[in-house]
Amino acid sequence: MQENFSLKPYNTFGVEANAKYFIEVHSIEELKDALKFSNAQSLPLLFLGGGSNILLTKDFDGLAIKLNLKGITENQSGENTILVTAQSGENWHELVMYTLEKNYGGLENLSLIPGNVGTSPMQNIGAYGTEIKDVFVNCKVLNLETLEVEVFDIEKCRFGYRDSIFKQEGKGKYVILEVTFKLTKENHIIKTEYGAIKSELEKLGIENPTIQDVSKAVINIRQSKLPDPKVTGNAGSFFKNPTIPLAQFEELKDKFENIQGYPNGEFVKVPAGWLIEQCSWKGKQIENVASHPLQSLVIINATGNATGKEIFDFSTKIIHSVNEKFGIELEREVNII
Repeated sequence: MQENFSLKPYNTFGVEANAKYFIEVHSIEELKDALKFSNAQSLPLLFLGGGSNILLTKDFDGLAIKLNLKGITENQSGENTILVTAQSGENWHELVMYTLEKNYGGLENLSLIPGNVGTSPMQNIGAYGTEIKDVFVNCKVLNLETLEVEVFDIEKCRFGYRDSIFKQEGKGKYVILEVTFKLTKENHIIKTEYGAIKSELEKLGIENPTIQDVSKAVINIRQSKLPDPKVTGNAGSFFKNPTIPLAQFEELKDKFENIQGYPNGEFVKVPAGWLIEQCSWKGKQIENVASHPLQSLVIINATGNATGKEIFDFSTKIIHSVNEKFGIELEREVNII
């Protein structure tokens, strides 16, 4: 247990903020001991994974727990499927690479997403036509009130777009310990229709892609337009893509004929990056904070000296701009602490 501990290395924005107490745990037993300490002191809790989906706007007056539970196991599921279970402290991209080395299909479109396994169900992380819920079996969680281990299946997790029970009524009540995925061993379903995957594969001269080829294409695309958080502080996509009623989209189309949208029944998903770009925020910098010049959906710590509050205020200005021009309220994907 350490006191007045800097969390700068533990958030990918690289902002400076201190935790009153900090501890790193490597087992459920250590985690329970840390929780007993926090309960005795009536301390608020902050769980840290890869630090890629949080924005620290001030010092944290409680106990920050770095979850470092590690390990990957496999169990046969069927003739063409395998169950892969990863502990919450495993790096997400390293898990994806592990499955590809084994030629297990299902996670390839989620290559190079920052963060750890434990946060993947919270966000129902997704990219290029795939979401966690597509391969999710269950996750083991620790109930923070009873300190009992529970199992949440896909129905209990109530996944939505970048959403789950862990961001709604279960927020602050559980910590995810491990996640189990059901992957294919052969006859993989190759998804190349979303985004620029198909054109990237054409550039690579690949006509009949494997899951490894799809992963390579995704990595190339992400590296070409997304900043490396080790070089420039960021948390990836800062905003969710908003979903609006079809009628509202048709009205907007009359005013903005180039507006982009992906219909889904009576609703349309509108790319937040396009909305932000139309409001002239792409590449715009205010003091220490900027919208990335290649991907306006990404807010960056441009100078390395930004505070969390500066980044938050910058995001608020973007939200107001988009709402004023399009009547659409952007929602932050990043958790604000």
